[in-house]
Amino acid sequence: MQFDQLNRREFITLLGSAAFAWPLVARAQQPDAMRRIGVLMGIAEGDPEGQARIASFQQGLQELGWIEGRNLRFDIRRSAGATEQMRPFAKELVELKPDLIVAATTPAVAALMQESQTVPIVFVQVVDPLSSGFISNLARPGGNITGFVTFEFSMGGKWLETLKQVAPRVNRVALIFHPQTAPFSESFVRVIEAAAPSLALETVAMPVRDSGDLESAVSAFAGKPGGGLIVLPDILNTTHRDMLVGLAERYRLPAVYPFRYYAMSGGLISDGVDTSDLYRRSASYVDRILKGGKPGELPIQTPTKFELVINLKTAKGLGLEVPPTLLARADEVIE
Repeated sequence: MQFDQLNRREFITLLGSAAFAWPLVARAQQPDAMRRIGVLMGIAEGDPEGQARIASFQQGLQELGWIEGRNLRFDIRRSAGATEQMRPFAKELVELKPDLIVAATTPAVAALMQESQTVPIVFVQVVDPLSSGFISNLARPGGNITGFVTFEFSMGGKWLETLKQVAPRVNRVALIFHPQTAPFSESFVRVIEAAAPSLALETVAMPVRDSGDLESAVSAFAGKPGGGLIVLPDILNTTHRDMLVGLAERYRLPAVYPFRYYAMSGGLISDGVDTSDLYRRSASYVDRILKGGKPGELPIQTPTKFELVINLKTAKGLGLEVPPTLLARADEVIE
């Protein structure tokens, strides 16, 4: 009898303990809540650079505990340089009701702003969010948008100096940009034009709207001697970077480009922000917003990592000798 009573007491105690512990076990076994992130990019799906950017972004998220398929789902749309596709893709993403959208480049942000004033947006690779009307203040952007800018306009003067340093015989410089997808280019042009006289250089603004424009404009410019190119940051130029590098080689035009992947594709010199670092850093803002932060209260971030890449093989093909001082500053030299 005593033994039976003891067993009953133990059983009741055990049952009570199990009943208390069960909710904890059940909660521990529940999967993390799935959050949804939209991504709108201008670069093509199969482009290695676009893949590298997404990989860097996902790496940054993983370091913060956000894993695709476990607690995060991605919906990615890529316009492949076709700006007319931005608006339909922006509409698609907004209709999916994501927790947040990452927008790469100025046209992507502009398209999303036309579709929603409430979905949180983190932009990457935007040059001038103030003049573009995306935000009202760099320290407190306000509204539903924040993000990471790519360049300051003073960089234009540096590109010009670098070009003159590596190719001292250049006396005419064409500035290549798309006036609609890169409206901020006018500010780069003004800075470069202001710096040109001190370097005994003449500048030629070269607005282009498609690959046909690009080829005919560069061909016409190359008709006179002493030419060089500065390729401004723009989704059109990025999409047709192999064409640009090929045209510079064909017409023997020394050129300075804004991103590393141009030099890796055979361009003479690239000098600009490390895009992989920028995408990785953007994950920190995604994390904060998913945890309740407000985009309008997160200050706009500037680049912290730049890289100068020199392609010596291309320099040799152009008959150029890169000064030792420039080589000493390079983050990477392609032999």
